[in-house]
Amino acid sequence: MNDKTFKPFLDVFLEAWKNPSIREFEKFISTDYRAREIRDGEIVDFGYEESIEGWKQGFDFVKKQHAEWEIHEVSIIPMKEDEVMAILSATIVLNGEAMETCHLFFDTFKKGDNWKIVRSYIETGVVRGTDL
Repeated sequence: MNDKTFKPFLDVFLEAWKNPSIREFEKFISTDYRAREIRDGEIVDFGYEESIEGWKQGFDFVKKQHAEWEIHEVSIIPMKEDEVMAILSATIVLNGEAMETCHLFFDTFKKGDNWKIVRSYIETGVVRGTDL
């Protein structure tokens, strides 16, 4: 991948995630977004509208609990000339303590006029390890 704009974009994306504002965050999600989440062994497929609602609920929880997101960049993988996958682990820190589990996101971003997240595969409840 020759595009040098992805990493600065990802930094802004992660900063918007840590600053839990759905208005700021939703501009990074493509309206064509599709995702699959595995929660307690059950598979749930969803799109843009369900994603926005899920993020809104998550951001509201973080704000109400005076918590914060702890997000780690696990890997960045060029997929195509205009697509990049970012593997991210995210957990919530509540009262100074990180939760024992995290969500592992395999997020694919596509560049049009701007980078947008277009696909995700999400594993929830992953036991946090030293490598994440």
